[in-house]
Amino acid sequence: MYAITVREPGGPEALEWTEVPDPEAGPGEVVVDVAAAGVNRADLMQRQGHYPPPPGASDIIGLEVSGRIAELGEGVEGWRVGDEVAALLAGGGYAQKVVVPAAQLLPIPDGVDLITAAGLPEVASTVWSNVVGAGRLKAGETFLVQGGSSGIGTHAIQVAKALGAKVAATAGHPDRLQRVRDLGADIAIDYHDDVAEELKKATAGHGADVILDNMGAKGLANNIAALAPDGRLVIIGLQGGVKGELNIGALLAKRGSITAMGLRGRPVDGPNGKGAIIQGVRDQVWPMIADGRVKPIVHGTVPMEQAAEAHRQLEQGGVVGKLLLVAPQR
Repeated sequence: MYAITVREPGGPEALEWTEVPDPEAGPGEVVVDVAAAGVNRADLMQRQGHYPPPPGASDIIGLEVSGRIAELGEGVEGWRVGDEVAALLAGGGYAQKVVVPAAQLLPIPDGVDLITAAGLPEVASTVWSNVVGAGRLKAGETFLVQGGSSGIGTHAIQVAKALGAKVAATAGHPDRLQRVRDLGADIAIDYHDDVAEELKKATAGHGADVILDNMGAKGLANNIAALAPDGRLVIIGLQGGVKGELNIGALLAKRGSITAMGLRGRPVDGPNGKGAIIQGVRDQVWPMIADGRVKPIVHGTVPMEQAAEAHRQLEQGGVVGKLLLVAPQR
């Protein structure tokens, strides 16, 4: 098969379309003929040499795909060769074939085409495990997502609205602020402003019960300032750095909590494993997509051989929703 490989850590030009061995399914795994793969910020970090795959995972970039099952490993039940699926991966997505633990497979949601489905597993699993799992968001609470026009942001806005929350989202351009409103955000805030101050103005001083943050250190102080009493800050990204100063007194005064959550390195099995998250997504999020409460947001598609172009687009900014790589068929 052919796959995107990284010649050496660096810029998008380091990505190459090269021939590599076909993967083989082990016990409990399937081989998927890839139709499309989602592009994520984590992919850019891996290309740069800053986000290596977990032990045992493919070193090929790519955390989610859609496609058709080509081969079943020993002991796999409930799936057949030819089934159309979406899959959450620890790696290997930028390729014509990929091996996936069967527990990380999802059927294609009703009303979604095979290519579009490639952009759902990572955002759906991230949002469900963090906003609902770690964040415990409930109907009537206020939810703030930092970076509301991103792939995760556009999905999080819709899921939180479907759960009955009041939703606030940040973005950095008037067009993207309008886009998050169109997706259901009740409050849209320019992230160049004081987000905590603007949120409190819009919520009569209450703030956010749950915050989903992708910036890390840079946004830490302002996120704590934006928390409501008993608020929960969930950090899922480090775009703003890894080290910040924490005012424990401010956190204590609000009885607040901070959780830092990763998805890629989790085990497949167990109560907090990827299999359990995928089951939650299938049971709770897929019905939201089927009835139209949540829609996949795709910015555009790029041929997989031109993955470097997709990385350039994501790095330049302005992408709303997901970029997808469409794989050539063998």
